[in-house]
Amino acid sequence: MGPRLALSIGNFFAAGHFFLVAYIIAPYLALYMPAAQTGLVVSLGAVFTLSLFPFMPRITAHFGARKMAIALTSLQAIILGSLAISPGVIPAVIFIAAACATAPFISYQLDLLLEATVREENTTGRVRTLFLTAANIALVLAPLIIGFLLGSTENYARVFFASALMLTPFITLFLFERTPEPQPHGITRVGLTCKCIWADKDLRAASIGNAVLQFFYHLAPLYTSLYLHTALGIPWSELGWIFAIMLIPFVFIEYPAGYIADRWLGDKELLITGFVITGVFFALLGFVTIETPLLLIAAILFMTRVGAALVEAMVEGHFFRRVSERDANTISVFRMTRPLAGLTAPLFASIVLLSGNYLAFFILSGGIIVALGVVSAAAIHDIR
Repeated sequence: MGPRLALSIGNFFAAGHFFLVAYIIAPYLALYMPAAQTGLVVSLGAVFTLSLFPFMPRITAHFGARKMAIALTSLQAIILGSLAISPGVIPAVIFIAAACATAPFISYQLDLLLEATVREENTTGRVRTLFLTAANIALVLAPLIIGFLLGSTENYARVFFASALMLTPFITLFLFERTPEPQPHGITRVGLTCKCIWADKDLRAASIGNAVLQFFYHLAPLYTSLYLHTALGIPWSELGWIFAIMLIPFVFIEYPAGYIADRWLGDKELLITGFVITGVFFALLGFVTIETPLLLIAAILFMTRVGAALVEAMVEGHFFRRVSERDANTISVFRMTRPLAGLTAPLFASIVLLSGNYLAFFILSGGIIVALGVVSAAAIHDIR
Protein backbone atom coordinates (compact mmCIF):
# COMPACT_ATOMS: atom_id res chain seq x y z
CA MET A 1 0.00 0.00 0.00
CA GLY A 2 1.40 3.41 -0.98
CA PRO A 3 1.89 6.01 1.76
CA ARG A 4 -0.65 8.45 0.28
CA LEU A 5 -3.29 5.74 0.09
CA ALA A 6 -2.54 4.68 3.66
CA LEU A 7 -2.80 8.28 4.84
CA SER A 8 -6.07 8.81 2.98
CA ILE A 9 -7.54 5.66 4.52
CA GLY A 10 -6.30 6.79 7.91
CA ASN A 11 -7.87 10.18 7.35
CA PHE A 12 -11.19 8.49 6.60
CA PHE A 13 -11.25 6.90 10.07
CA ALA A 14 -9.65 9.83 11.91
CA ALA A 15 -12.09 12.34 10.46
CA GLY A 16 -15.03 9.96 10.66
CA HIS A 17 -14.68 9.46 14.39
CA PHE A 18 -15.07 13.18 15.02
CA PHE A 19 -17.83 13.69 12.47
CA LEU A 20 -19.87 11.13 14.38
CA VAL A 21 -19.82 13.25 17.51
CA ALA A 22 -19.67 16.77 16.01
CA TYR A 23 -23.38 16.90 15.19
CA ILE A 24 -24.56 15.52 18.53
CA ILE A 25 -22.33 17.53 20.88
CA ALA A 26 -24.72 20.45 21.34
CA PRO A 27 -27.96 18.39 21.61
CA TYR A 28 -26.20 16.00 24.03
CA LEU A 29 -24.95 18.82 26.24
CA ALA A 30 -28.38 20.47 26.05
CA LEU A 31 -29.67 17.52 28.11
CA TYR A 32 -27.61 18.87 31.04
CA MET A 33 -27.42 22.65 30.52
CA PRO A 34 -29.12 25.56 28.72
CA ALA A 35 -28.78 25.24 24.97
CA ALA A 36 -27.12 28.66 24.59
CA GLN A 37 -24.27 27.57 26.87
CA THR A 38 -23.39 24.28 25.16
CA GLY A 39 -20.84 25.88 22.85
CA LEU A 40 -18.83 27.08 25.84
CA VAL A 41 -17.73 23.48 26.44
CA VAL A 42 -16.22 23.43 22.94
CA SER A 43 -14.53 26.74 23.77
CA LEU A 44 -13.05 25.12 26.88
CA GLY A 45 -11.53 22.39 24.74
CA ALA A 46 -10.15 25.03 22.37
CA VAL A 47 -8.39 26.74 25.29
CA PHE A 48 -6.53 23.49 26.04
CA THR A 49 -5.64 23.04 22.37
CA LEU A 50 -4.32 26.57 22.01
CA SER A 51 -2.29 26.17 25.19
CA LEU A 52 -0.60 23.00 23.94
CA PHE A 53 -0.26 23.71 20.22
CA PRO A 54 2.89 25.89 20.58
CA PHE A 55 4.73 22.86 21.98
CA MET A 56 3.48 20.39 19.37
CA PRO A 57 6.25 20.91 16.74
CA ARG A 58 8.93 20.11 19.34
CA ILE A 59 7.02 17.11 20.70
CA THR A 60 6.45 15.78 17.20
CA ALA A 61 10.09 16.29 16.23
CA HIS A 62 11.12 14.28 19.30
CA PHE A 63 8.72 11.33 19.01
CA GLY A 64 7.84 11.34 15.30
CA ALA A 65 4.54 12.16 13.61
CA ARG A 66 3.51 8.53 13.11
CA LYS A 67 3.99 7.58 16.76
CA MET A 68 2.23 10.75 17.86
CA ALA A 69 -0.73 9.95 15.60
CA ILE A 70 -1.04 6.48 17.15
CA ALA A 71 -0.74 7.82 20.71
CA LEU A 72 -3.25 10.61 20.18
CA THR A 73 -5.88 8.40 18.54
CA SER A 74 -5.49 5.85 21.34
CA LEU A 75 -6.06 8.63 23.89
CA GLN A 76 -9.08 9.84 21.94
CA ALA A 77 -10.60 6.35 21.90
CA ILE A 78 -10.26 6.19 25.68
CA ILE A 79 -11.88 9.62 26.06
CA LEU A 80 -14.86 8.70 23.88
CA GLY A 81 -15.30 5.33 25.57
CA SER A 82 -15.28 7.04 28.95
CA LEU A 83 -17.84 9.55 27.72
CA ALA A 84 -20.15 6.76 26.62
CA ILE A 85 -20.16 5.02 30.01
CA SER A 86 -20.10 8.14 32.24
CA PRO A 87 -23.33 10.12 31.88
CA GLY A 88 -23.81 13.30 33.87
CA VAL A 89 -23.00 16.98 33.54
CA ILE A 90 -19.44 16.92 34.93
CA PRO A 91 -18.20 13.93 32.85
CA ALA A 92 -19.99 15.40 29.82
CA VAL A 93 -18.16 18.71 30.13
CA ILE A 94 -14.75 17.14 30.86
CA PHE A 95 -14.80 14.47 28.15
CA ILE A 96 -16.41 16.59 25.42
CA ALA A 97 -13.83 19.32 26.03
CA ALA A 98 -11.04 16.73 26.00
CA ALA A 99 -12.28 15.16 22.74
CA CYS A 100 -12.51 18.58 21.07
CA ALA A 101 -9.02 19.43 22.34
CA THR A 102 -7.41 16.22 21.04
CA ALA A 103 -8.87 16.09 17.52
CA PRO A 104 -6.84 19.01 16.03
CA PHE A 105 -3.58 17.39 17.15
CA ILE A 106 -4.45 14.23 15.21
CA SER A 107 -5.12 16.30 12.09
CA TYR A 108 -1.80 18.09 12.53
CA GLN A 109 0.16 14.83 12.54
CA LEU A 110 -1.59 13.68 9.38
CA ASP A 111 -0.81 17.02 7.71
CA LEU A 112 2.90 16.55 8.34
CA LEU A 113 2.89 12.92 7.20
CA LEU A 114 1.06 13.79 3.98
CA GLU A 115 3.37 16.71 3.20
CA ALA A 116 6.34 14.34 3.55
CA THR A 117 5.01 12.44 0.49
CA VAL A 118 4.79 15.53 -1.76
CA ARG A 119 7.79 16.29 -3.94
CA GLU A 120 6.24 18.39 -6.74
CA GLU A 121 4.18 21.37 -5.56
CA ASN A 122 2.16 21.54 -8.79
CA THR A 123 0.43 18.34 -7.65
CA THR A 124 -0.44 19.66 -4.19
CA GLY A 125 -4.04 20.58 -5.04
CA ARG A 126 -4.82 17.06 -6.23
CA VAL A 127 -2.94 15.34 -3.39
CA ARG A 128 -4.60 17.46 -0.70
CA THR A 129 -8.11 17.20 -2.15
CA LEU A 130 -7.83 13.41 -2.58
CA PHE A 131 -6.81 13.27 1.08
CA LEU A 132 -9.77 15.49 1.99
CA THR A 133 -12.17 13.46 -0.16
CA ALA A 134 -11.39 10.33 1.87
CA ALA A 135 -12.42 12.22 5.02
CA ASN A 136 -15.47 13.62 3.28
CA ILE A 137 -16.79 10.15 2.45
CA ALA A 138 -16.80 9.54 6.20
CA LEU A 139 -18.43 12.94 6.63
CA VAL A 140 -21.39 11.88 4.47
CA LEU A 141 -21.71 8.47 6.13
CA ALA A 142 -21.59 9.88 9.68
CA PRO A 143 -25.11 11.40 9.83
CA LEU A 144 -26.60 8.24 8.31
CA ILE A 145 -24.95 6.23 11.08
CA ILE A 146 -26.19 8.73 13.66
CA GLY A 147 -29.74 8.50 12.31
CA PHE A 148 -29.57 4.70 12.39
CA LEU A 149 -28.15 4.56 15.93
CA LEU A 150 -30.46 7.16 17.44
CA GLY A 151 -33.69 7.05 15.42
CA SER A 152 -36.23 8.88 17.57
CA THR A 153 -34.22 8.39 20.78
CA GLU A 154 -31.47 10.41 22.45
CA ASN A 155 -29.26 7.50 23.47
CA TYR A 156 -26.03 9.30 22.57
CA ALA A 157 -23.84 6.68 24.26
CA ARG A 158 -24.29 4.52 21.14
CA VAL A 159 -22.71 7.23 19.00
CA PHE A 160 -19.80 7.76 21.37
CA PHE A 161 -19.07 4.02 21.37
CA ALA A 162 -19.23 3.92 17.57
CA SER A 163 -16.86 6.88 17.38
CA ALA A 164 -14.34 5.19 19.69
CA LEU A 165 -14.51 1.96 17.68
CA MET A 166 -13.89 3.85 14.44
CA LEU A 167 -10.39 4.71 15.66
CA THR A 168 -9.40 1.04 15.96
CA PRO A 169 -8.69 0.57 12.20
CA PHE A 170 -6.67 3.81 12.23
CA ILE A 171 -4.45 2.61 15.06
CA THR A 172 -4.04 -0.83 13.46
CA LEU A 173 -3.14 0.68 10.07
CA PHE A 174 -0.42 2.95 11.41
CA LEU A 175 1.03 0.26 13.67
CA PHE A 176 1.85 -1.85 10.61
CA GLU A 177 2.06 0.62 7.69
CA ARG A 178 5.23 2.68 7.40
CA THR A 179 4.99 6.21 6.01
CA PRO A 180 7.71 8.80 5.31
CA GLU A 181 8.53 10.83 8.41
CA PRO A 182 8.58 14.62 8.08
CA GLN A 183 11.92 16.31 8.63
CA PRO A 184 11.38 19.79 10.10
CA HIS A 185 14.44 21.95 9.52
CA GLY A 186 14.17 23.80 12.81
CA ILE A 187 11.81 24.73 15.61
CA THR A 188 11.03 28.38 16.25
CA ARG A 189 8.79 30.16 18.68
CA VAL A 190 5.13 30.44 17.74
CA GLY A 191 5.24 34.23 18.06
CA LEU A 192 8.08 34.48 15.55
CA THR A 193 6.29 32.10 13.16
CA CYS A 194 3.11 34.18 13.42
CA LYS A 195 5.11 37.31 12.54
CA CYS A 196 6.61 35.55 9.52
CA ILE A 197 3.20 34.40 8.30
CA TRP A 198 1.74 37.87 8.85
CA ALA A 199 4.59 39.44 6.89
CA ASP A 200 3.89 37.12 3.94
CA LYS A 201 0.77 38.59 2.31
CA ASP A 202 -0.15 35.31 0.66
CA LEU A 203 0.24 33.07 3.72
CA ARG A 204 -1.57 35.68 5.81
CA ALA A 205 -4.53 35.71 3.42
CA ALA A 206 -4.71 31.90 3.32
CA SER A 207 -4.54 31.69 7.12
CA ILE A 208 -7.30 34.26 7.59
CA GLY A 209 -9.40 32.45 5.00
CA ASN A 210 -8.90 29.21 6.90
CA ALA A 211 -9.88 30.95 10.15
CA VAL A 212 -13.15 32.09 8.55
CA LEU A 213 -13.79 28.57 7.27
CA GLN A 214 -13.11 27.12 10.71
CA PHE A 215 -15.45 29.72 12.21
CA PHE A 216 -18.18 28.30 9.97
CA TYR A 217 -17.19 24.71 10.81
CA HIS A 218 -17.55 25.44 14.54
CA LEU A 219 -20.92 27.10 14.10
CA ALA A 220 -22.61 24.88 11.53
CA PRO A 221 -22.51 21.39 13.11
CA LEU A 222 -23.18 22.62 16.64
CA TYR A 223 -25.95 25.11 16.04
CA THR A 224 -27.62 23.65 12.97
CA SER A 225 -28.38 20.44 14.87
CA LEU A 226 -29.22 22.42 18.02
CA TYR A 227 -31.71 24.55 16.09
CA LEU A 228 -33.25 21.82 13.95
CA HIS A 229 -33.38 19.08 16.62
CA THR A 230 -33.61 20.85 19.98
CA ALA A 231 -35.50 24.01 18.96
CA LEU A 232 -37.68 22.75 16.08
CA GLY A 233 -37.95 19.13 17.23
CA ILE A 234 -36.95 17.38 13.99
CA PRO A 235 -35.97 13.78 14.97
CA TRP A 236 -32.58 12.26 14.18
CA SER A 237 -34.25 9.71 11.91
CA GLU A 238 -35.03 12.65 9.59
CA LEU A 239 -31.90 14.70 10.25
CA GLY A 240 -29.70 11.71 9.38
CA TRP A 241 -30.62 11.68 5.69
CA ILE A 242 -30.92 15.49 5.54
CA PHE A 243 -27.37 15.92 6.83
CA ALA A 244 -26.10 13.17 4.50
CA ILE A 245 -27.51 15.05 1.49
CA MET A 246 -26.06 18.27 2.89
CA LEU A 247 -22.54 16.84 2.97
CA ILE A 248 -22.42 15.28 -0.51
CA PRO A 249 -20.65 18.31 -2.07
CA PHE A 250 -17.53 17.57 -0.03
CA VAL A 251 -17.16 14.22 -1.82
CA PHE A 252 -17.76 15.40 -5.38
CA ILE A 253 -16.56 19.02 -5.48
CA GLU A 254 -13.20 19.22 -3.72
CA TYR A 255 -11.04 17.03 -5.97
CA PRO A 256 -12.33 18.55 -9.25
CA ALA A 257 -11.95 22.03 -7.73
CA GLY A 258 -8.35 21.26 -6.75
CA TYR A 259 -7.62 19.94 -10.24
CA ILE A 260 -9.14 23.02 -11.90
CA ALA A 261 -7.16 25.31 -9.60
CA ASP A 262 -3.92 23.41 -10.34
CA ARG A 263 -4.38 23.39 -14.11
CA TRP A 264 -6.44 26.40 -15.20
CA LEU A 265 -8.33 28.84 -13.05
CA GLY A 266 -6.36 29.46 -9.87
CA ASP A 267 -7.65 29.76 -6.33
CA LYS A 268 -8.96 33.30 -5.85
CA GLU A 269 -12.14 33.21 -7.96
CA LEU A 270 -13.30 29.86 -6.61
CA LEU A 271 -12.49 30.96 -3.07
CA ILE A 272 -14.57 34.16 -3.31
CA THR A 273 -17.46 32.22 -4.85
CA GLY A 274 -17.30 29.65 -2.07
CA PHE A 275 -17.41 32.21 0.74
CA VAL A 276 -20.40 34.03 -0.78
CA ILE A 277 -22.40 30.83 -1.27
CA THR A 278 -21.59 29.59 2.24
CA GLY A 279 -22.50 32.82 4.02
CA VAL A 280 -25.68 33.58 2.09
CA PHE A 281 -27.23 30.15 2.49
CA PHE A 282 -26.16 29.86 6.14
CA ALA A 283 -28.05 33.10 6.77
CA LEU A 284 -31.13 31.62 5.08
CA LEU A 285 -31.28 28.90 7.75
CA GLY A 286 -32.64 31.53 10.11
CA PHE A 287 -35.86 31.62 8.11
CA VAL A 288 -36.46 27.86 8.46
CA THR A 289 -39.45 26.97 10.64
CA ILE A 290 -41.19 23.77 11.65
CA GLU A 291 -43.49 24.21 8.62
CA THR A 292 -40.58 24.39 6.15
CA PRO A 293 -40.50 21.29 3.89
CA LEU A 294 -37.66 18.94 4.74
CA LEU A 295 -36.45 18.89 1.14
CA LEU A 296 -36.12 22.69 1.17
CA ILE A 297 -34.14 22.49 4.42
CA ALA A 298 -31.90 19.87 2.81
CA ALA A 299 -31.42 22.10 -0.26
CA ILE A 300 -30.38 25.11 1.84
CA LEU A 301 -27.96 23.01 3.86
CA PHE A 302 -26.63 21.42 0.67
CA MET A 303 -25.73 24.83 -0.75
CA THR A 304 -23.87 25.87 2.41
CA ARG A 305 -21.60 22.88 1.87
CA VAL A 306 -21.19 23.54 -1.85
CA GLY A 307 -19.61 26.83 -0.80
CA ALA A 308 -17.63 25.32 2.08
CA ALA A 309 -16.24 22.56 -0.15
CA LEU A 310 -14.94 25.16 -2.62
CA VAL A 311 -13.40 27.18 0.20
CA GLU A 312 -11.76 24.18 1.85
CA ALA A 313 -10.27 22.89 -1.40
CA MET A 314 -8.86 26.30 -2.32
CA VAL A 315 -7.53 27.23 1.11
CA GLU A 316 -5.86 23.85 1.65
CA GLY A 317 -4.35 23.72 -1.81
CA HIS A 318 -3.16 27.33 -1.79
CA PHE A 319 -1.49 27.12 1.62
CA PHE A 320 0.20 23.77 1.14
CA ARG A 321 1.63 24.75 -2.25
CA ARG A 322 3.74 27.23 -0.32
CA VAL A 323 4.98 25.01 2.49
CA SER A 324 6.54 21.57 2.91
CA GLU A 325 6.76 19.07 5.74
CA ARG A 326 9.89 20.93 6.86
CA ASP A 327 7.70 23.93 7.75
CA ALA A 328 6.24 22.25 10.83
CA ASN A 329 5.95 25.56 12.68
CA THR A 330 4.07 27.25 9.85
CA ILE A 331 1.68 24.32 9.51
CA SER A 332 1.19 24.35 13.28
CA VAL A 333 0.17 28.02 13.27
CA PHE A 334 -2.11 27.42 10.26
CA ARG A 335 -3.84 24.60 12.12
CA MET A 336 -4.15 26.73 15.24
CA THR A 337 -6.91 28.60 13.41
CA ARG A 338 -9.10 25.58 14.15
CA PRO A 339 -8.95 25.80 17.97
CA LEU A 340 -8.97 29.59 17.71
CA ALA A 341 -12.29 29.35 15.87
CA GLY A 342 -13.35 26.71 18.39
CA LEU A 343 -12.85 29.33 21.08
CA THR A 344 -14.35 32.38 19.35
CA ALA A 345 -17.27 30.88 17.39
CA PRO A 346 -19.11 29.35 20.39
CA LEU A 347 -18.50 32.49 22.44
CA PHE A 348 -20.00 34.57 19.64
CA ALA A 349 -22.95 32.19 19.34
CA SER A 350 -23.56 32.10 23.09
CA ILE A 351 -23.70 35.90 23.26
CA VAL A 352 -26.10 36.18 20.32
CA LEU A 353 -28.29 33.31 21.51
CA LEU A 354 -28.73 34.72 25.00
CA SER A 355 -31.79 36.36 23.49
CA GLY A 356 -32.88 33.04 21.99
CA ASN A 357 -33.00 34.67 18.55
CA TYR A 358 -31.82 32.12 16.02
CA LEU A 359 -32.75 34.38 13.09
CA ALA A 360 -30.29 37.05 14.24
CA PHE A 361 -27.66 34.39 14.88
CA PHE A 362 -27.80 32.91 11.38
CA ILE A 363 -27.96 36.30 9.62
CA LEU A 364 -25.04 37.74 11.59
CA SER A 365 -22.99 34.57 11.12
CA GLY A 366 -23.62 34.49 7.38
CA GLY A 367 -22.71 38.15 7.03
CA ILE A 368 -19.43 37.68 8.89
CA ILE A 369 -18.51 34.70 6.71
CA VAL A 370 -19.16 36.61 3.48
CA ALA A 371 -17.43 39.83 4.55
CA LEU A 372 -14.27 38.40 6.11
CA GLY A 373 -14.06 35.57 3.59
CA VAL A 374 -14.18 37.79 0.52
CA VAL A 375 -11.65 40.25 2.01
CA SER A 376 -9.17 37.44 2.74
CA ALA A 377 -9.68 35.78 -0.66
CA ALA A 378 -9.18 39.06 -2.53
CA ALA A 379 -5.71 39.38 -1.01
CA ILE A 380 -4.51 36.02 -2.36
CA HIS A 381 -1.93 36.02 -5.14
CA ASP A 382 -2.90 33.39 -7.70
CA ILE A 383 -0.21 31.35 -9.39
CA ARG A 384 -2.38 31.18 -12.53
